Amino acid sequence: MLYLCIPSHDEAATVGLLLWKIRKAFEAFPREYEILLVDDGSSDGTADLLEPYAKALPLTVIRHASPQGYARSVEELLRLALERTDRPKRDAAILMHADFSHDPSALPEMVRRLEGGADLVVAEATLEGETRRAARLVRRYARFLLRGPRVSGVKDVLSGFLAIRLACLRGAMRNGVVPFLHTDGRSASAELLARAASQARRVETVAVVERLDRRQRASRIDPWQLARQLWRDGPRIRQPRTVKRPTDTATKTEDAELEEVSR
Repeated sequence: MLYLCIPSHDEAATVGLLLWKIRKAFEAFPREYEILLVDDGSSDGTADLLEPYAKALPLTVIRHASPQGYARSVEELLRLALERTDRPKRDAAILMHADFSHDPSALPEMVRRLEGGADLVVAEATLEGETRRAARLVRRYARFLLRGPRVSGVKDVLSGFLAIRLACLRGAMRNGVVPFLHTDGRSASAELLARAASQARRVETVAVVERLDRRQRASRIDPWQLARQLWRDGPRIRQPRTVKRPTDTATKTEDAELEEVSR
């Protein structure tokens, strides 16, 4: 089971199109999936717009009466996926943005990487439609502004478009720290990546194009404010968590199970 996790705030202009494109992607690449979506205190008619989609798609909508922020929405979605799964070694959560900048056509390749044995797949983006040079520079050098932790092979730490095997996510959350994500906004994307990678035996990347010109609203990101936020949040993301790694015996057993899944 694939759990498509979509946090949304005032994205009525694009979220419906995103849902329909997800459906089309899985019609061409059949896999069992559910869409989990948080409507984070939207005031633009998102709730009314989603009603017909809930009848046509395997869609669960969680509504917040007032905005709680990106990180809280993401964490709620991931915890719901963990609650619903009965096969965390097989199942995965895929996080996407609701503004349609993430193209669902990348989903089949991300799923193939999971089926090939990856625990974490990061969609690394080439930006299109971002005319602000400062915004492009901050995105490119975000991992240096955060000053670690580094995820080997991953350059785009702010992607926010990634697939996580649920056994890996459960391991990252095993110590019961609430909230799981201590930062918000774009920093939370980097934090989630770091926490998940700490439990992943194999991390892979997929090249995608992030179409910022598809957004039907002005950007909510001030690049220089984001740069300061990343610099400030870096130490919070680097803070170690008390999470026990699997024993050698358990690791061998789980590796054998994953190999069987891949076959």
